[in-house]
Amino acid sequence: MGDLSNFVGGAFQPAADGGTLDNINPATGQRIGSMPRSQPGDVDAAVAAAKAARSGPWGDSTVAQRAAMLDAIADGIEGRLEEFARAESRDNGKPVRLARTVDIPRAVANFRFFAGAIRQASGEAYPMDGALNYTHTKPVGVCALITPWNLPLYLLTWKTAPALAMGNTVVAKPSEMTPTTATLLCEVMQAAGLPDGVFNLVHGLGPETGAPLTSHPDVALVSFTGGTATGEHVARAAAPSFKKLSLELGGKNPTVIFADADFDDAVEGAARAGFLNQGQICLCGSRILVERSIHDRFVDALAARAEAMTVGDPSDDAHDMGALIGHAHREKVEGYIALSAEEGGTIRAGGVRPELPAPFDAGAFLRPTVISGLASTCRTATEEIFGPVVTVPPFDTEEEAIAMANGTRYGLAGSVWTTNLKRGHRVAAALDSGMVWVNTWLLRDLRVPFGGMKDSGVGREGGHRSLAFYSEARNICIKL
Repeated sequence: MGDLSNFVGGAFQPAADGGTLDNINPATGQRIGSMPRSQPGDVDAAVAAAKAARSGPWGDSTVAQRAAMLDAIADGIEGRLEEFARAESRDNGKPVRLARTVDIPRAVANFRFFAGAIRQASGEAYPMDGALNYTHTKPVGVCALITPWNLPLYLLTWKTAPALAMGNTVVAKPSEMTPTTATLLCEVMQAAGLPDGVFNLVHGLGPETGAPLTSHPDVALVSFTGGTATGEHVARAAAPSFKKLSLELGGKNPTVIFADADFDDAVEGAARAGFLNQGQICLCGSRILVERSIHDRFVDALAARAEAMTVGDPSDDAHDMGALIGHAHREKVEGYIALSAEEGGTIRAGGVRPELPAPFDAGAFLRPTVISGLASTCRTATEEIFGPVVTVPPFDTEEEAIAMANGTRYGLAGSVWTTNLKRGHRVAAALDSGMVWVNTWLLRDLRVPFGGMKDSGVGREGGHRSLAFYSEARNICIKL
């Protein structure tokens, strides 16, 4: 799309002071275009537009009208699926095949799901002696939605769809590293006839755009997905005005492999959980805990699987992995690989940059990396790396596996691999994780709760929990 704009009150416009940021393709290091470098004044204008839109036709809209609008937005994304997929790949560095088959279809599914959810939602009524209580819901107000760079459109629509479904208005700030599909979404919404000001978009940096948005006095709700350190700042900004708050933060997720697991399925599942989207998914299983009796065989098989993965041009469907989000992030990931050697680890696969032809020789590529020989308590094994790097320590007993799995500050997700169903239930229940898969990974149902424990977040979204989060429930008591 080249140079992008903010979207405020139904109009595409630059930052008020004309400031811009470059948008860089991480696969080539080349400039794609620019976006506004929004300042607090731009945020004020977007929030004012969202606030004003609450008293317009959107404020009087019915459930049926809002559901129809969500379906129309889904149709618009679906009709431009390939354009969205290629834009996501250029911004993020991920394979366009992944964006085409996962990211963009899931964005469509988010709008369709919440359109159906509000059509089918039912209220609560509680009769008592001489009176009737019932629950009435209303929109929260202006919602600030801040989304990360790893799953740009998917996570933006995960928040936007239920927010609009419940009648709210929105000011969104996508990551400055992946701004394009959010802007395309504005085009789709405008074409679908969404009233002006209901959805607003401001591009920019966290301190200059995100911070004034989360602390704005006219913002009633904040939903943030990103790093734990930034989440702490968001919580501090939202707390003084008691905004509704949802934080989906970092993870250092365990993949627990028992000796009785289907070996080939476990190897493939662990590789997918470790390396999908270049390991840049908050749910990725970067700590692979393997029962000692199969540990060495498993490490050999996982290393061979990693070495067989192809890395290169994200637009080429033959490649399994694309580029990391940028050079600075790759250097951070490489820093942990170097640290693993200092901590006694052995690199069994990867750990190096691939040799690629121009222009991809200037991209932020890194081969999938498997490290063995590390203690489960070392920094490499407990700190979030957010890249294609997995550690593979052994365990001897179920109790030890649980203790190792729970031995970090994070508690977002995990997976357990075993053919013993009783063990699967038992270990899954014992993990300090908001989500646990047994004999699979990232098999998502939009009705289930999504969120983490410990330093991985606050609150839950998904299904009726999203509808509840993006609304205010009130009890009304009628004396008979």
